[in-house]
Amino acid sequence: MPKKSLTSLKVALVHDYLKEWGGAELVLENLSDLFPSSKIYTTLYLPSFLGPHAARLQKKWQGRIQTSFFQKIPLARKLISPLRLLSPLAFLPWDFSAYDLLITSATGAYFPNLIRSRGPGKKPLHLCYCHTPPRYLYGLPTARSLKKYPLLNSLATFINFFLRRLDYLSAQKVDYFIANSQTVADRIHRFYGKKAVIINPPVPLASTKPLNLKRESFYLAGGRLARAKRYDLAIKACSKLNLPLKIFGRDFAGYQKELESLAGPQVEFLGEISNQKKKELFSTCKAYLFTSDNEDFGIVSLEAQACGAPVVASAVGGGGETVLDAQTGVLFPKMTASSVASALRRLQGLKISSSACRAHARNYTPQAFQEKIKNFILSVYS
Repeated sequence: MPKKSLTSLKVALVHDYLKEWGGAELVLENLSDLFPSSKIYTTLYLPSFLGPHAARLQKKWQGRIQTSFFQKIPLARKLISPLRLLSPLAFLPWDFSAYDLLITSATGAYFPNLIRSRGPGKKPLHLCYCHTPPRYLYGLPTARSLKKYPLLNSLATFINFFLRRLDYLSAQKVDYFIANSQTVADRIHRFYGKKAVIINPPVPLASTKPLNLKRESFYLAGGRLARAKRYDLAIKACSKLNLPLKIFGRDFAGYQKELESLAGPQVEFLGEISNQKKKELFSTCKAYLFTSDNEDFGIVSLEAQACGAPVVASAVGGGGETVLDAQTGVLFPKMTASSVASALRRLQGLKISSSACRAHARNYTPQAFQEKIKNFILSVYS
């Protein structure tokens, strides 16, 4: 393979869909910054759903977004999950023969690796930054549960059998996988039979100066309010110990109503907040509760540490990789409210310094992420 400079590469970025803001979208933004002239191909782009990030991204991505026929489907914003059945058709029409490098940002929702190049001998190098193989296909906790609906659950099980095969075949098209964590690298090897290099996602708050604010008595949880994040455990544990809890984030698939039914007077829901408000909350909370079930990585855990807050996190999945037990937080072994409560009691007996938390988070700056991505691509072409 001939040597190339990064600026000489013609690069295309591919992302499942853009209808919400999370870690995957943050990675996409950083990739788009690293390749500022790249086009961004996605099935659906709905900037009005990106909350406080919408204005920034619309300005940054003006003229760069290329959407599929999903964009013209009425009420597509409400059909994100069912549209996964049509997502292969959404990616296939695009021709990437003119590009040198193709980077897919695979969130585990759709099948972006099914993209193809029609020109003979013009296949671009295909990198996949994998946030996770589809959780719904491999028995991992997801944002939606169909167990309450036996008929739909049976139908989904039948369909997923074929989608797993499709997912496997699409993964074989990838030249190089980049995993966001060791947890995801292990899944890539187990489900696809492929090796992956690990480059952790960027944490913007890791690059900012700490706010000189006083720590208060409340605990904090939040991010995307999806079922797999298991905020119910944080609510139950804090209620058991009579601790005040604040939860931020946008509702996903109606989960907030379930959480509100569990919450007592000491639980406050803040809704979607700006980056500045989030930084203030991380800088003043007693600790952040990271209760996600088998989390892929968990940028929010490191955002909290970047602001000096210790983190209580599950030892399984990304939490076990991002929190240093008894140094920057406490790990709990089981996905139960009792296990979370025990971790909170243990945390209260430890002296965890804010400076230790911030020092750990500085390993994950956007600058470090972009440099690792750049070096990996150059190593491939060297």
